[in-house]
Amino acid sequence: MFKRMLNRELSHLSEMSRSGVQVSEYISSTFLDKQNEVELLPPNQKEQNSAPCQTSGVGVLSEDSRTTLPRFGVHTEHEDVLAQELENLDKWNFSIFTVAQLSCNRPLSCIMFAIFQERDLMKTFRMPEDTLMAYVMTLEDHYHASVSYHNSLHAADVTQSTHVLLSTPALRAVFTDLEILAALFAAAIHDVDHPGVSNQFLINTNSELALMYNDESVLENHHLAVGFKLLYEENCDIFQNLSKRQRQSLRRMVIDMVLATDMSKHMSLLANLKTMVETKKVTSSGVLLLDHYTDRIEVLRIMVHCADLSNPTKPLAVYCQWTERIMEEFFRQGDKERERGMEISAMCDRHTASVEKSQVGFIDYIVHPLWETWGDLVHPDAQEMLDTLEDNRDWYHSIMPQSPSPPAEQDDVDHFQFHPNIEGDGQDLIQERCGEKDDGGLDETENEEDVEMKDRNEEGEDTEKKTEDTTEENTELQKETEEPEPPAVVPAVAAMDCGRVVD
Repeated sequence: MFKRMLNRELSHLSEMSRSGVQVSEYISSTFLDKQNEVELLPPNQKEQNSAPCQTSGVGVLSEDSRTTLPRFGVHTEHEDVLAQELENLDKWNFSIFTVAQLSCNRPLSCIMFAIFQERDLMKTFRMPEDTLMAYVMTLEDHYHASVSYHNSLHAADVTQSTHVLLSTPALRAVFTDLEILAALFAAAIHDVDHPGVSNQFLINTNSELALMYNDESVLENHHLAVGFKLLYEENCDIFQNLSKRQRQSLRRMVIDMVLATDMSKHMSLLANLKTMVETKKVTSSGVLLLDHYTDRIEVLRIMVHCADLSNPTKPLAVYCQWTERIMEEFFRQGDKERERGMEISAMCDRHTASVEKSQVGFIDYIVHPLWETWGDLVHPDAQEMLDTLEDNRDWYHSIMPQSPSPPAEQDDVDHFQFHPNIEGDGQDLIQERCGEKDDGGLDETENEEDVEMKDRNEEGEDTEKKTEDTTEENTELQKETEEPEPPAVVPAVAAMDCGRVVD
């Protein structure tokens, strides 16, 4: 049902402008789980530089991670300033960019060490500090600094965001220590060894990864394989003291969470989240009741997905930096596609893509529905995020280039809303009313009367005065005989749809 509604909204967006077509195509190809048409290249045109994406290419431990542990797990000349910044570790407006600067570009290592210390996870699971830092530094080394968005900075941001969401009052004491460990580990590894291109690009170019994972969640499967294989590097097994049962349970949870970061699974996750909201139970203190493992793991999957899509909910200055980074990554993929003579993916053409419109569409169609529903689940704990999200949306909309001839009464047409009541006969009614509006039957009647009047004038009947008298009589007669019908009660989206049809 959600897919049908989103597809209908996207078709309307496509009709509005050329940039609307690009935004619609991007959302459809990225966030809808469906079989896309694949553009295959001949074998001799396959991606040559695929080594960074191979699981067998897991590297050795970096030299700086073998030394004695400093205060925050990483070497820095700004320990005091970093300490002040880390005091905001539990806050949503935490500045991961500042931490990256203060930690000598080791944001993931620094964040993981700080969170594990705060949550006492090293003590709980008998995890040696040097082993933790050996692993997270090796993990961070396998994120590529040359990739503008999907790098260790993004991983650190998602990990810290997951940490904050785990502390949501409505989820207090809901999850076990092992489930918390699994969620943080999943967030940390969820994009490791990302090549800076999409799943579809890897499929279209016959990449080794696409062949290995049969075109199914290619990158997500690869991130999992690399993340787990790194545990077998020297002094990197942070789970060495877990029981066999704990390791198996943690691995299963991590796999579930990382696979859920495949954006093509978005609509399925959103549908599950809406079901949970409709059936949720809370204690007298407002804490969610999630007694069954299946319910808890579903919330954790959605939580990491929310953290992965949290950029638009952050302060505007932070959000804009993330936007610049993701668009540059998209454009680089588009450049590669252009060089190979491939069709350029939606929102990846640096010459035609509208950054502002892409963000407005991204928020309206994907982020806001997700965060609004998450807010319903943990009400009222996500209100601050929603308020910031809406403010950021309005800002991008305010700087969005306007069409040369904007259609009338379309001010709010970009806002996305679910309209489950506009189905079947209701949609037919909307189209019927739009058609009646376009047909303009009354205008045709008036045109026929004008023609008859003109014919009578041509036959020599009392020229100007008689024409005016006849027109006035016809107008008065029409007013007396035709009383306007009361306006039909049609949902707001109907008027919006009619406007689009007319346009």
